[in-house]
Amino acid sequence: MNDLPGRAARVLVAYYSATGHVHALAKAIAQGADECGAEVRLRPVEELAPEMIISQQQAWGRHRSEIGDEPTATLDDLEWADGIAFGTPTRFGNVAAQLKMFLDQAGELWQQGKLINKVVTAFTSSQTAHGGQESTILALNNTFYHWGAIVLPLGYTVNEVFNGGGNPYGASYTSGTRVGSLDPDTVAVALSQGRRLARVAHVIGTAQERGALDARDRVVAGQDQVSGAT
Repeated sequence: MNDLPGRAARVLVAYYSATGHVHALAKAIAQGADECGAEVRLRPVEELAPEMIISQQQAWGRHRSEIGDEPTATLDDLEWADGIAFGTPTRFGNVAAQLKMFLDQAGELWQQGKLINKVVTAFTSSQTAHGGQESTILALNNTFYHWGAIVLPLGYTVNEVFNGGGNPYGASYTSGTRVGSLDPDTVAVALSQGRRLARVAHVIGTAQERGALDARDRVVAGQDQVSGAT
């Protein structure tokens, strides 16, 4: 149900998930945004790992087959969105290559100033509580600073944050060695993060359309300055 006046916020939830935990977080964030009346696109990014390697790991192969028919995230989705939630499993305390590749392709949009004032938030999952959840989200944020995006942390905005791992950077799940469903507190946190993203993206998107913020087409670089061109 839309609790926000005017045009619905446009929210993209773009993520990479190997065994399904980040996918579950992404669905909860998308649901939270939808509950606020946002128009939501839930999109995995392209898989880069060879199919043979994926098929040799049961949980990875099973999840791959489950989302095989879903549309993948595109640069058009990035340009369309007022707010974006990016999700990744931790990879040695950093961003998974699949999501990083997608972000690296956004140089053209960055060059044209089309990523300025996008409201961006992040979420992650790791096997252990100290497996790099915070550093992964902080690493993601480095890209968004370059975009001129508005980085939106989860913060201690709902009580469940304390019960769901206590991570104010973004919704985070600690899976252990099993593959299974998210616990209720983690789901509650992800829902809240989606609602928060939708509400803030609505305000910023509306201000952008009314000319109350910097125009996205006044920037940025010459052809020799495109991000990632070196």
